[in-house]
Amino acid sequence: MQTVATSPQPPSPGAERMARCRRRRQKGMRCLMIELRETEVDVLIRRRLLTAESRHEKAAVRHALYQFLDDTLR
Repeated sequence: MQTVATSPQPPSPGAERMARCRRRRQKGMRCLMIELRETEVDVLIRRRLLTAESRHEKAAVRHALYQFLDDTLR
């Protein structure tokens, strides 16, 4: 009988999500999905945490919100 060497199957998307969740939990982090009102984005701009030009860029808004939370909760 001959055995055929196969490469390991890549993890399923669900397994990858669980692995990320475990890593976050080990670091004391949580992953949340939130909705921001336009008026809340306006506040980030007024506080100079976000530029008006980048108000539609998810990464920029995320960074501004992180900065707001750091400034507020520390």
